[in-house]
Amino acid sequence: MAKVKIKPSEVKLKEIGQKVKRRLSDTAAQRIEGNGLTLFAMHGFCTLDECSQMVDRINRDRKPSSLFAEHSDKEFRTSDTCYLDHEDPLVAVVDARICTLMGLDARAGEELQGQVYEIGQQYKPHYDWLRRGSSYWEKAVASGGQRSWTAMIYLNEPAIGGETHFPTANLTVKPRLGTLVMWNNMLPDGTPNVAALHAGTPVVAGTKYVITKWFRERFWR
Repeated sequence: MAKVKIKPSEVKLKEIGQKVKRRLSDTAAQRIEGNGLTLFAMHGFCTLDECSQMVDRINRDRKPSSLFAEHSDKEFRTSDTCYLDHEDPLVAVVDARICTLMGLDARAGEELQGQVYEIGQQYKPHYDWLRRGSSYWEKAVASGGQRSWTAMIYLNEPAIGGETHFPTANLTVKPRLGTLVMWNNMLPDGTPNVAALHAGTPVVAGTKYVITKWFRERFWR
């Protein structure tokens, strides 16, 4: 039987996945097993004051969220997004804390983004990994390559709704103030994991604030 040739990027992504998983397994992070996907959750990652200050910063500069590529469904992603200033002392501290916990080079991380979901707003099931051969793939390669891990912090707790749902993995994460959730978008062999499909479910009551950070296989730019 002929051997399958592994692309260099897949080898790199495999190594990143193994490294972070080992590191998080040695921390106080809670490990949550799903169908084909492992999540790690660190409760109390951010304080109430840090979350409140981050919400203020997001509200100052929020704008309608965008997508890598055009989508025919105008209701696919209806949140607002804020690109947080990496020179802001609080943003820098939280960003560095994420990188340290996960053991990843800060230079491989995209800038922190804040997202806001008002009543009825959502982000339908999607992948954070980037699709090879897509209209944005060449740009993705030039800016750091494939996304490896996702890190997301819940800054508040909406009254009803706003869960992060992984339909394939059969997991649902309810927003909990200050909690950081992390998952690998790749399989153990370094290829995209379809079980990482997830959605931000509609907010039914209240408002949902989160911070999201994505890491690339190489230095991001």
